[in-house]
Formats: sequence, C-alpha cells, structure tokens
Amino acid sequence: MSKDIVIITGGANGLGFELVKQFIEKNYFVCNIDRDLEKMKILDSTYNDNYKGFIGDISDSVFVKSVISEISNLGNIKILINNAGEPSFKLPTKYEKEDIDKCFKGLQGMILFSTETLKVKEEEDLKIVNIMSSAALRGNKQEAVYCATKWGERGYTESLKVAYKGTSVKVIGVYPGGISTEFYKNSRDYVSKEKQSTFMKPHDVAKTIIDNVTNETNLTVADIIIERN
Repeated sequence: MSKDIVIITGGANGLGFELVKQFIEKNYFVCNIDRDLEKMKILDSTYNDNYKGFIGDISDSVFVKSVISEISNLGNIKILINNAGEPSFKLPTKYEKEDIDKCFKGLQGMILFSTETLKVKEEEDLKIVNIMSSAALRGNKQEAVYCATKWGERGYTESLKVAYKGTSVKVIGVYPGGISTEFYKNSRDYVSKEKQSTFMKPHDVAKTIIDNVTNETNLTVADIIIERN
C-alpha cells in the first residue's frame, strides 16, 4: 500500500522537530529536509522506519528538484509543510547583505518546494502548509528584513490560495507568535532567555497545527493564528 507522506522543511530542531515526531506518531511517513548534519544523524537512527532525512539547502533549486523527485517515488505526498527559515533581529541600519540573504532563504525554499511538489502532484489531493510568523501580520522595530520576508511569504501563500481555489489543493497559512526554541540563540540582545521562557512550547504549537491540518471534517482551516494566552 502506498505510504502517505508528509514533507517537512527545517525539521531537525524546534517546532519542525515536534512536527516530525508528532506526524510519525500519527503513522505518517515523514520526509525531513534540514542542513543540521548532527541532528539529522540522530533523527536517522531514531526514526528509521517511518522517516527519511535529506540534508541540503532549501534555496538550492537543483537540490529541491532532486529531493521532490525521490520522495514522489516513495509514496503519496499528502502534506507539504514549509517550516524552514532563519531570523535576523537588528535595527534597520544594522542589517548587512548576509542578514538579508539569510532571511530570504525561507521564502526561496517555500516557493521552490511548493512549485516542485505541485508539479509532481499535478493538482491532485495535496495540502500545502506555510508556517510563517506573527511577523507576517505586523511590523516590528528590530525585524525589518525578517518581516519583509514573512510578508513576502504571506503574499505567496495568499496567491496560491487564489490560484488553486476550487481544486483539491488546499493552502494553509500558519502565523505563530513567539515559540520557546533555539531560534533566538543568536539574538539575546533582543530576546533574552527570561523573555523566551514566557513563549509557547513547541510541542503545543505543533499539536495545534496538526489537529487543524489533519481534521476529518469536510472543510479547510485556511489560516491558523497561534498566540500566547
């Protein structure tokens, strides 16, 4: 019997790791794309039955085409979760080109993975889940470039919804607030460990996303905004 496959980008750490773990617990076959070699080795040894990892750069079009081609031969791709991305939290005048390039990788990966997955699925039953941030809904003082990429991801997500309206392709935008992960480890001047301790737990956010994405009802949750109580 063909495997039901979930593709998750950025699944070696934080929210992505929780999504990988919880989807496997729901008996999906998970294909995880990340560039953290050490964490991916651990995942390979932990989830060797319902899991396959791919190590590479989500903004590399050759890599993406190769990965999607290989995954399409493993089974039926049911869900694509574009989760990978990196932040850069600085005052507007402090941004350098490398910060801009780093932030834009998430948007590039989202477009590349969505495009290649849509090609192999040929508009068959598919859910595309684009995990962005509350930064895609508002501007923030030290997140100018990060917000710019997230607003771009939101624009791409909304355009996909229009392009595939009335088809079996469903597009879901996810907008979580602060999550307590290593996402902020290089930005302690902006988000201290004390502040991070008040953020949402990745396990809870992942469960909320999965519950909405995999619901059995004859409807689609188009947008998921998740905030702290």
